[in-house]
Amino acid sequence: MSTYISMLRGINVAGQRKLHMQDLREIYEGLGFSSVRTYVQSGNVVFEAKVTKPNELVKPIETAIESSCGYPVKVFIRQPNELQRVLNENPFLSERNEDPRWLHVTFLYHSPAEEEWKKITAQAGIPDKFARGRDVIYLFCPNGYGTTKLSNSFFERKLGVPATTRNWNTVNALYKMVMVV
Repeated sequence: MSTYISMLRGINVAGQRKLHMQDLREIYEGLGFSSVRTYVQSGNVVFEAKVTKPNELVKPIETAIESSCGYPVKVFIRQPNELQRVLNENPFLSERNEDPRWLHVTFLYHSPAEEEWKKITAQAGIPDKFARGRDVIYLFCPNGYGTTKLSNSFFERKLGVPATTRNWNTVNALYKMVMVV
């Protein structure tokens, strides 16, 4: 069995597209996954599966959620080593001891083409900053994520790739969860 982390995009935001975590766990268990655990109400799931290729998990999970809820949801799958890499490579952690409360990670559905990345290189909003990772974007938003122009929608529009954003505490909590599965 392999351990995976899935992050759902756009559920339980501002009272829209509600999905109870118990229902979400049942959907995952119904797909044959084990050790299914959720973290907070924003669609973070840690689970084990017999599948060894993460990309083989996406479509069945998205289909099951849409079938159960009646609306499509993008599902972002990561393996523990990928989440560890995200934690280790955040450039804002070493830069002037930035406060982790203002750190976020935008996970990309897939890595955009190089020409797409060029669309955002000059778009940094002051005082907000971003840094490109392999399939993530690291954010530093000292006035809070709610006020940044570097939102999930901004990156989706510029890069042409679905995205979902998590705060630094959530990314750390998910990694801790996979270490005890």
